[in-house]
Amino acid sequence: MVSRRDFLALTAVAAVAPGSQWAAEKVPAMFDHLLLGCSDLDQGIVFVESHTGVRPAIGGVHPGRGTRNALLSLGQLHYLEVIAPDPAQTTTPTTRAELPVMLKRLTSPTLVDWAVHTSDIVGVADRLRKAGITFHGPSAGSRARPDGKMLHWQTLNLDNDREGLLPFFIQWGADTVHPSADAPAGCKLESFAVVSPESALLSSEFQKLGIDVQVASGSSARLRVVIAGPKGKFNLD
Repeated sequence: MVSRRDFLALTAVAAVAPGSQWAAEKVPAMFDHLLLGCSDLDQGIVFVESHTGVRPAIGGVHPGRGTRNALLSLGQLHYLEVIAPDPAQTTTPTTRAELPVMLKRLTSPTLVDWAVHTSDIVGVADRLRKAGITFHGPSAGSRARPDGKMLHWQTLNLDNDREGLLPFFIQWGADTVHPSADAPAGCKLESFAVVSPESALLSSEFQKLGIDVQVASGSSARLRVVIAGPKGKFNLD
């Protein structure tokens, strides 16, 4: 289990790591989690288990946001979030109202977003503001785990995230155990890349954000990952 002290120490190292060190990594040092969107959570869980050999565990619901999730650890401070509409929430979400609508339209599980962690989200907001990058937040979030324990966090979302190619920032609460510590284990995130026809432009945007990540040229814009598990390597994009 990752203690709050260890988590802060690791994120602090990531925040000051030289670019040359980051470039050698197949996974960004600040990487936190991936969002695998699906129209039905049970189908998403079966999809991940069939490709990795490990079954994601129910995480809980996001009150007021219209979604629920299941989680799979991808190693220390990394995890996969399978996210889907929550049929029990019938009212219009108060935040990110477009997300449940988009998830309902998916015909197959799809990587829809990703997050990087920080130990100073207010500092991130100040830095982005000075760089002229528009965003909303930090915004508080929470959910109850199946065992009743509460998770707390703050997020900062870019106004233009290029449809999920650019990540959002997350800072976990001081009383919150990082989800990767107690989600089902057995898988590891081997590599992560952002693919875009405008790779040079996207690389420049990542530099402004202070995030070093592999940006590859491709005919279509997408996230590309390789997850190693009991069933071998799972290529997901």
